[in-house]
Amino acid sequence: MARFITAKEAAKLIPDGATVGVAGMGLSGWAEEIACAMRDSFRETGHPCGLNLKQGSALGDWGYGNAFVGWDRSKREGGPDKEHGNRGATRLGEAGPGLVKKWTSAHIGSAFTLCDQARSNELESYCLPQGVIINLWREIGAGRPGLLTKVGLGTFVDPRVEGGRMNPCAKDELVKVVEFEGEEYLFYPGFKVDVAILRGTIADENGNISFAHESVINEGFAVANATKNSGGIVIVQVEYLAKKETLPAKDIKIPGTLVDYVVQARDPKSCWQAEGDYWEPAFSGEIRKPLTAIEPLPFDERKVICRRCAMELRKGDLINLGVGMPADIAKVVNEEGLIDQVTMSTESGMVGGVPSALPSFGSAYNPEAIITPNEMFDLISGGGLNMTCLGIGEIDKDGNNNVSRMGSRLTGPGGFIDISTNTPKVIFAGTLVGKAKVKVGDGKLEILEEGTIRKFVDQVGQITFSGRYAPADQEVLYVTERAVFKLIDHELTLIEIAPGIDLERDVLGQMGFRPAVSPDLKTMDPALFEEHWGRLGDTLC
Repeated sequence: MARFITAKEAAKLIPDGATVGVAGMGLSGWAEEIACAMRDSFRETGHPCGLNLKQGSALGDWGYGNAFVGWDRSKREGGPDKEHGNRGATRLGEAGPGLVKKWTSAHIGSAFTLCDQARSNELESYCLPQGVIINLWREIGAGRPGLLTKVGLGTFVDPRVEGGRMNPCAKDELVKVVEFEGEEYLFYPGFKVDVAILRGTIADENGNISFAHESVINEGFAVANATKNSGGIVIVQVEYLAKKETLPAKDIKIPGTLVDYVVQARDPKSCWQAEGDYWEPAFSGEIRKPLTAIEPLPFDERKVICRRCAMELRKGDLINLGVGMPADIAKVVNEEGLIDQVTMSTESGMVGGVPSALPSFGSAYNPEAIITPNEMFDLISGGGLNMTCLGIGEIDKDGNNNVSRMGSRLTGPGGFIDISTNTPKVIFAGTLVGKAKVKVGDGKLEILEEGTIRKFVDQVGQITFSGRYAPADQEVLYVTERAVFKLIDHELTLIEIAPGIDLERDVLGQMGFRPAVSPDLKTMDPALFEEHWGRLGDTLC
């Protein structure tokens, strides 16, 4: 039976050098109070130290929010806002280097202090695909040796490229190339887990954990099972306590038999549902929010890009939307009144409804179903999606896309590699040039001031999507406000151009290479560049 302890007592239970597993997305599932206690203990005593932190999804805070304190969304250059960008995994770096020695995650960009230490070579940093890490927990818990998959081949995760290492001091080999029945695969070995630090909403007196107010049913069970079957301890932070045998059995997501210690948080600010919302009942299924209450996107080039991406949808599609601009496609489809014609999803396990963009990415308004990330990545890996839309970081002439490391900025791939590898239709969305000033309206695009950040470059800094490894039958599009490209025979090919701009000056002249140009080059639909569109139904058939 679980013991009920304080966060300070929990921090003392973590041995130096322990491998620590965590679960969640954003702030959902993140045990903030325990993390702060670990930080404080390290400051005061130097322990725990030298931890090997393992996480699947982004666990941090970009500096947004709308509850408790009336703060705005402005952020410091290169980091969070003063008040609230320090929540999440970044807590573990606030006391300086030493608490974390090794850090493996799919997405690291929002844990600012740990990223600073990785850039300074003060901790070893590794990034692996999100679905790989999340389902590797399951393999460890089941006593299997690891995960065999094609996910990661040809990307920076491939050991023949970088092996997932994000900085010079990272030396471990976390992935191997193997041949199985005449085909090439990557093998991700399992590992022993010493401590799981998790979060739910409610614990009963027997330590059974409910996720009642959580927007994401995270991989907490898989992490807890992997830890217990490794001989480790499981610590869970909750907001509420309940009498034993009063929680419905079907609501229990981590059974008490797997839980050693429970910490009831003293401060509700340490139990946020998502980084932008303390609790939004439409995320966790308590209510269904009127779709008219979801604000449409402002009319600008971002909306044009999302509209053009939405034109690729077909009635009945199951589509995945990635973080950033792609998540806003949901608002376009909702504004057009056609959200019930397709099923939107995110890798966190949201199915249906209207996926939320940042600061609450991973949650969804009015989801039809909420499944675990383990189940969602099984669906994705098996080819169950019809289409995905993901972001653009850097694109080169071979169609490679880098979203994981931009110069000294470390981000990681999140679920990008898993999703882009296994989906038959992939759309990458973003502006052609960063920080450009443009005007949209009257059926055309006008460049007012050219940007300073070239996104289409001769060679990407890191390969997150490999154009060379893209299957021949996979359709890959690159949608920008100025032009649309397609991967044809592993070569980037220009197929559409926006009305009102000059091909040479505004498109080709802003690229670090000259792409192939289709002999059937078309003009993007001028209606995309009108304030009121209303044309999605023409293509959604």
